[in-house]
Amino acid sequence: MAKHLNNKVDAMEYDKLIAGMTPPVKVISGTIAKLSAAAQYPRGTVLARSSADGKLYILGSEAGAGDTLTPDCILCDAEEIGTGEDVTAAVYAAGCFNIEALTVNDGYTITQADKDKLRERGLYLAQLWD
Repeated sequence: MAKHLNNKVDAMEYDKLIAGMTPPVKVISGTIAKLSAAAQYPRGTVLARSSADGKLYILGSEAGAGDTLTPDCILCDAEEIGTGEDVTAAVYAAGCFNIEALTVNDGYTITQADKDKLRERGLYLAQLWD
């Protein structure tokens, strides 16, 4: 029986998403809006909250008329976002993250205003040095 206590269960690879211990990581749930074409959002996707419906959209998405998308949180785990219904997912609401490991909409670059809005929410962006 003692032999079973020393078996390797799993391995974890460091993906360099979390860049520091301060502030502590805080995880909450969020609702990601369904898409017109299904897509896979990887861990570390920056999400923006809609002022119209309160749902989350990938940062860099086009806001609808009368809507504002404000950088809000970071996706904890990879999620398949479909076309049928919204997805409830775990998101980081606070912590220190490596800006190089974050994902936004194709062709979009995180701006200083985005960084400021994330910092207001407790999400700090840092750059790791190899």
